[in-house]
Amino acid sequence: QVQLVESGGGLVETGGSLRLSCAASGRTSSTSAMGWFRQAPGKEREFVAGTTWSRTYYADFAKGRFTISRDNAKNAVYLEMNSLKPEDTAVYYCAAAVSISSLASGSAIDYWGQGTQVTVSS
Repeated sequence: QVQLVESGGGLVETGGSLRLSCAASGRTSSTSAMGWFRQAPGKEREFVAGTTWSRTYYADFAKGRFTISRDNAKNAVYLEMNSLKPEDTAVYYCAAAVSISSLASGSAIDYWGQGTQVTVSS
């Protein structure tokens, strides 16, 4: 089992920045891909960004504004979000899977965090 705990959400004005953190514990060796999803009210959960040991992947809306990074020594993954917009308002979830394809498709997520709220005011 792997436990994922997110932190760093909050309220920010349009154009502001936030850094989300996800700490993993347990059998982390079983999860080569980690990343972030988000779910806005009334919308489907969507992929934001993911990383394996050596590569990163982004949804189109995240490219250029969001940066995912991973600290293997700390079993942690981070999401730096800049130039935030009101449409970025959502609950952001940390996720882990055995591969990046499983992660990005959202079809085979092995572990989810509890989510952290990000609210961007206009």
